[in-house]
Amino acid sequence: MPLTSVELKSSELFSVAGKTIVLTGASGFLGRTFPRSAREWRARGLENLAHKAFPFIGSTCMTCPGLVSETLDRIVDRERSIDVLVNNAHELRPGTGFNVPEGSLEPATLETWMRNLTGGIYWAALTTQKLGAIMKQQRAGSIINISTMYSLVAPRPQLYQGTEFLNPPGYSAAKAGLLSFTRNVASFWGPDGIRANAILPGPFSSTEDSGGPNAVQQDSAFLERLKGFTCMGRIGRPHELAGALLFLASDASSFMTGQAKRRLSSMAAG
Repeated sequence: MPLTSVELKSSELFSVAGKTIVLTGASGFLGRTFPRSAREWRARGLENLAHKAFPFIGSTCMTCPGLVSETLDRIVDRERSIDVLVNNAHELRPGTGFNVPEGSLEPATLETWMRNLTGGIYWAALTTQKLGAIMKQQRAGSIINISTMYSLVAPRPQLYQGTEFLNPPGYSAAKAGLLSFTRNVASFWGPDGIRANAILPGPFSSTEDSGGPNAVQQDSAFLERLKGFTCMGRIGRPHELAGALLFLASDASSFMTGQAKRRLSSMAAG
């Protein structure tokens, strides 16, 4: 069947107008930008409802896992359709080993590892399981999992030397597992019209949350080193992930599934 001019129009190809998007982790550094982008695209976001259960994964949800399940059940009961699911939530805090000596490999505890694996894999699996049921009924849907470049490459030790920053091994392991989960969903749910892809952000340091748990000061030695490992000599800005998100949420990627889009400005970054 020949393509029509309507099918090739960018305004149609990249449109998500009217689509229902569920986002987890809507309060985070990157997560705050996604719903703003969705509103600009005239999508119908459910980020406020999802945010109630996913302000961050860990100290809240580890102690009351039923809250997550109950919130997802409310979404399923309330919504006739769900077009896009963005699994973005993860706890980037000391409880998962970020920026504390206890987060390094040698002293890492079972709790630290389990909080990373729970936040990085299980909650994405749970949201996919529950909200994917609606997608399977409507035989259409796009699942977008937010991973990290550290699911493919190791952090550079010299980047963190002499600083208070630390990227724990449990985080990388969990996000690598999320990629495997993405491919599994793509393989098994493809016949139901559901696509699953991942975005792997590179150096997108949190410089806007001056008092946040994973904040980075603009003049920090860590940030200057990180910039030096990128081809463009700077870190990414949250809105620079919006294009990849729109592509995967829209019909522009209608035959793309099981893929990981790597978003960094240098092959040497790490």
